[in-house]
Amino acid sequence: MDNQIQHTKIEVFNSLELIARQAVEGFVTGLHKSPFHGFSVEFAEHRQYNAGESTRFVDWKLYGKTDKLYVKRFEEETNLRCHIVIDRSSSMYFPVLNHPTPEHPNKILFSVYAAAALATLMKKQRDAVGLTCFSDQLELHTQVRSSMVHYQYLLTELEKLMKFERPETDAATDIAGSLHHLAEMIHQRSLVVIFSDMMDNSENQDLNFSALQHLKHAKHEVILFHVKDKNLEENLDYENRPYRFVDMESGEVVKLNPVEIRENFQKSAFNARTELEQRCGRYGIDYVEADVNQGFEGVLLPYFFKRQKLY
Repeated sequence: MDNQIQHTKIEVFNSLELIARQAVEGFVTGLHKSPFHGFSVEFAEHRQYNAGESTRFVDWKLYGKTDKLYVKRFEEETNLRCHIVIDRSSSMYFPVLNHPTPEHPNKILFSVYAAAALATLMKKQRDAVGLTCFSDQLELHTQVRSSMVHYQYLLTELEKLMKFERPETDAATDIAGSLHHLAEMIHQRSLVVIFSDMMDNSENQDLNFSALQHLKHAKHEVILFHVKDKNLEENLDYENRPYRFVDMESGEVVKLNPVEIRENFQKSAFNARTELEQRCGRYGIDYVEADVNQGFEGVLLPYFFKRQKLY
């Protein structure tokens, strides 16, 4: 029995790495066929010399071969430091599915595959990456490294989040407290990539933005992937019959026919999303709507654009 369980874990782990690698390879192939054809998944060993700068690191041997001036680039000049942050509160296990798959994921599985794809892309670029998970507090915070051993460790931790059932206890979200804590723990300028459904009490939204501002004040760049099942959570795409809705974090129960409130609910959801996006824009935070129905591969392009701006 133990061997069977271990075998299943290995299969899941290999599936995570394989799917992440396939997503990255497809993304890179698409870039090469697009206006970004100059993009390389490996860092160049050199960059062009800029007039007026020191000639200390000019590669004179390469100059002799090409008649062009190139400066040697060192790993610390090119490596990006990135913290991938995943909200693993109870609401992230929506929708409740018997067997979530990459094609039909819940929010946590979507975030796991997206994070694995990002980590795989960063490994190819020799970027340093770490992983943080939170619910009502920080539950995991790894070092930021670029080694293969560290990459495999991150995949192992991501695989632990792929449990198809919710946590045993309803884990509420403390976005503000967790992000404030994270901002105090990151001491070097980094890119912080957050996966969260931003499901928190409306009274806490100002606190959440204060925490996001804390990250920006500490000179970090931030991408917020707002993870949601848009069909169910915004469009209320349900049949015309009564349903019993249960708050996955508080346990509160509401019985209603979603069709009767759909129009007003859609307006409310649209206004809330618009406010979130606009406030992120004012704070210089990249806001990306991440619909689990649209495929996790879509997170790679916003990351790529951000990276291009930083380097």
